Amino acid sequence: MSQETRRRPGMGRGPGAGMMPGEKARDFKGTVKKLFSYMGRYRIALAAVLVFAVGSTLFNIVGPKVLSKVTTELFNGLVAKVGGNGGIDFVKIGQILLWLLGIYLASALFNFIQGFLMTGVTQKLSYRMRREISEKINRMPMKYFESRTVGEVLSRITNDVDTLGMSLNQSITQLITSITMMVGVLIMMLSISPLMTLIALVILPISGGLIGVTVKHSQKYFIQQQTSLGEINGQVEETYSGHSVVRAFNREEETERAFDETNEKLFESAWKSQFISGMMQPIMTFVGNLGYVAVAVSGSMLAIRGAIEVGDIQAFIQYVRNFTQPITQIAQVSNMLQSTAAAAERVFEFLEEEEEDQTVENPVSVKGLTGAVEFSHVHFGYTPDKIIINDFSCSVKPGQTVAIVGPTGAGKTTMVKLLMRFYDVNSGSICLDGHDIRRFNRGELRQMFGMVLQDTWLFKGTIMENIRYGRLEATDDEVIAAARAAHADRFIRTLPGGYQMELNEDATNVSQGQKQLLTIARAILADSPIMILDEATSSVDTRTEIQIQKAMNNLMKGRTSFVIAHRLSTIRDADVILVMKDGDIVEQGTHGELLAKGGFYAQLYNSQFERTA
Repeated sequence: MSQETRRRPGMGRGPGAGMMPGEKARDFKGTVKKLFSYMGRYRIALAAVLVFAVGSTLFNIVGPKVLSKVTTELFNGLVAKVGGNGGIDFVKIGQILLWLLGIYLASALFNFIQGFLMTGVTQKLSYRMRREISEKINRMPMKYFESRTVGEVLSRITNDVDTLGMSLNQSITQLITSITMMVGVLIMMLSISPLMTLIALVILPISGGLIGVTVKHSQKYFIQQQTSLGEINGQVEETYSGHSVVRAFNREEETERAFDETNEKLFESAWKSQFISGMMQPIMTFVGNLGYVAVAVSGSMLAIRGAIEVGDIQAFIQYVRNFTQPITQIAQVSNMLQSTAAAAERVFEFLEEEEEDQTVENPVSVKGLTGAVEFSHVHFGYTPDKIIINDFSCSVKPGQTVAIVGPTGAGKTTMVKLLMRFYDVNSGSICLDGHDIRRFNRGELRQMFGMVLQDTWLFKGTIMENIRYGRLEATDDEVIAAARAAHADRFIRTLPGGYQMELNEDATNVSQGQKQLLTIARAILADSPIMILDEATSSVDTRTEIQIQKAMNNLMKGRTSFVIAHRLSTIRDADVILVMKDGDIVEQGTHGELLAKGGFYAQLYNSQFERTA
């Protein structure tokens, strides 16, 4: 692969590559506010999650205090037994343990319920977002998709929604339980001994400082790791898809060298990020152990003086452990919330993109239209400052076949995009049976058109299903008749399974020419009043091209047809040939008339046959 190819924007992270861990939202507060507003319909479930999460945590907080009573009872019983004044009260201990078991069971039940509810909320949220994105795609203008990679659009539906769902599920409950745990444990620690609490709190600045340093250093390596991972995925995909080209041009060594460079960067960033982040737990354990020692010493002194009970020391040590753990969790949740906000921001960005107007007030009905098309003084440019079609006018009668020819970039395909309202004209008008196409609902307008493009599109499914896509209510006999008209029936019956043969994801189990025949059969089945053929026969051999041309001539009888052609031999029988150059019609007429003029069309036609001679 060339250096230019490897560095092409969007290639580094590969299709489907979404947001990187550690990536931050540009407007964190605004996005979070918008996210909670979006989740408004789940407020009752979220309130229940809050109640059950807090309840589960409170039961866990009470547990050590209850358990301390067992320790105290055992200690007092042993002391009394040694002094000959009694023994251990196992009945009372049993009652305390039963009470403790009930507390922990209640905590587990509450935790299960909040987990069940939160998972339901996040999955409903993800489902709703995917549905809205899917519906949004059908309302988006064509310019959006032509200015972005397929992978970038797909990542909104896959990676970003998945990241949002998973991180939201974990971060909200984790944040609730961590804050509740910190506050609750602090209260319980103060109730046991304010002095011991003060000693325990001394370790907080140390822990916070060490966590901050660790996160700061590991974060940059995690970002480098994800960047390198995206690059290496892009290189692998690029090399795999273009393997035959790499082999043909003997670029194996260069490709391997580029891969090794990226792989080395990935190795360096990966081990540094993993090592530094892995140091957090040992550091926290060491600091925590220092805290335990300080608590044990101070607690022993207080117990000797009778200020606290022996069981309170055991409970306090557990509370210290439970107090430091939420600090680490909150640090992790803060990163997770950044990922959540960044993913949400990208999704909302997509959902708020400009849409096409799908309907109009008092729309014109498409029923009874004959297919007369008129372009009147059309001006158009993909950007307002660069007009590519200037004062285009043309009148097409119903049933006429109109061929549009011209060099690359002349505006041939642009005319078709304007006709189907993928874009609207800057000025002028395009009329269908005397009605401006802007007076039709877009969906109804596009029902008037059948299309066969140079780039074939087939989906994973049977051949029967792919052809029926042109008209979903068509019977099997109608599908087969359409295939016969497209001269596809014969080759279909030679395939294993015939019409029930399943095409794979890229339809690579049939040839390019066969794929084109199937798309032509689909257009024939659609039986639309206006046909658009964009170099429909470019991928078939000469013999098949002649067969398809005959089928197309039959199909186009009585229908207005627009044929975009580079091979001028395919449009000799057209009623009107529009010759385009630099966005303007420079010549217009039949094949014979244009050749007789000896103008631009004649030059194109003769130069084409000179090259093939």
